[in-house]
Amino acid sequence: MQIEPGKLRSSGFAFGTPVPSPIPAAVSAASGLEGDFATYVSSKEKKKITPMYTFPAGQPKLESQWRDMEWTEEQKTSLMKTVSSYRPSCHDVTQARVLLLGPVGSGKSSLISSVQSVFNGRVTNRAMVGSSSTSFTKKLQSFNIHGEKGEDPTGLVLCDIMGLGDGEMTGLTLHDILSVIKGHVPEGHKFLPDQPVRSETAGFVKRPSLKDKIHCVAFVVDASKILTYPKGLSTTFRQLRKHISDLDVHQVALLTHVDAICPETAKDVTQVYKSHYIQDMMSKAGALLGMSTSYIVPVKNYSSELDLNVNTDVLLLSAVDHILQYTDLYFQDNTPQPTGPKIE
Repeated sequence: MQIEPGKLRSSGFAFGTPVPSPIPAAVSAASGLEGDFATYVSSKEKKKITPMYTFPAGQPKLESQWRDMEWTEEQKTSLMKTVSSYRPSCHDVTQARVLLLGPVGSGKSSLISSVQSVFNGRVTNRAMVGSSSTSFTKKLQSFNIHGEKGEDPTGLVLCDIMGLGDGEMTGLTLHDILSVIKGHVPEGHKFLPDQPVRSETAGFVKRPSLKDKIHCVAFVVDASKILTYPKGLSTTFRQLRKHISDLDVHQVALLTHVDAICPETAKDVTQVYKSHYIQDMMSKAGALLGMSTSYIVPVKNYSSELDLNVNTDVLLLSAVDHILQYTDLYFQDNTPQPTGPKIE
């Protein structure tokens, strides 16, 4: 599918200039990838945005959870065992690669550090986390999630990448994102808007194997910013999702910072599935992403805390388990079928 320059300008997004495809002609023709991609809202068009929704004051919480969740130490132990023992169903691959993708500041790097913290038994910042309006992560980084106390890596790798930017020259291009998913981009590659990934790029993987590719994409969005994200972001997400779906890669979504929109959840994470606020924001996240809320799970990352909390751990591990379920669907669909002896 050709992306026509300026096709989505009415959405408020700024487009870069079309870049030559870095993918060999045969691969490029097969993918139909041409043109450019909206990098994010133009800094020239930023305006004060009035939230479209105001939380009703004093709204009572639900009597029962709208999703079943056990908040116990035993559940945490069970989930840790599930995640640490996970192995891809495809024997040709030892680890599942999951790409975290979302706007700047959505909490992708914090999520990686938080998940690893659960297994470390203490809060650590493994992935460098920034606090500015521009993406702190500039390159492709793959993080092996290790088991308890530094055990061997699990079967899960979380891939961090720069966020969808806050200006004309700060965000990723669709071309580069799809190149990562297809397995062409080498580990540690630094993304520069004026230097798209090409076949001449150092370390470019011309013939990626199944282990080089991304097996699931997890979109990460900030619950506290859902109402103030520019309208054009929804168009970008839907455009991304269409191209990613064309590659037969399943997608899920994580709603971060849920404690920032619900005072009860901020005090007690176990209230997350009893909150009208969060339930409503999940629906709005689904509308933003163009996906059913059944694909979306709320999470709370560790930020200012120094000690782990069992309920926060359960919520984080449940999100990882959710991701792994969809990751395995990819392997079920893409595992090479054994060929039997030829029958004359």
